[in-house]
Amino acid sequence: MRYPIVIHKDPDNDYGVTVPDLPGCFSAGDTMDDAIDMTREAIISHIETLLMDGQPIPDKRPLEVHLADEYYADGIWALVDVDMSEITVERVQVNIELPEPVLAMIDEVAAREKETRSGLLTRAVLSHINR
Repeated sequence: MRYPIVIHKDPDNDYGVTVPDLPGCFSAGDTMDDAIDMTREAIISHIETLLMDGQPIPDKRPLEVHLADEYYADGIWALVDVDMSEITVERVQVNIELPEPVLAMIDEVAAREKETRSGLLTRAVLSHINR
């Protein structure tokens, strides 16, 4: 799953990062690469906290919505890939049955979006629950 992030740099500070789709999720780093790497960890930690607190994970909005927001006008945009299967909240292995064509579609979408099958299913189920 790719999250858009906005990076700000003040002359006397590190690179600061905001994740517009996850209110309250921030990060920083000495370099832009470091800031992006730290943001990946911040996103996973933020989502884990939401799940443990029984809170919904906000839906992602189109990048165009964020680009039109003047609050982020001075920022540098990037996309951060987050594998939802990296969430470390206690996992439970389940055995489910799916029609073979449905499983093939799941695997195709997961590959296209560079996610694992578990990550895609987790994201899909959470999105459905949040509605």
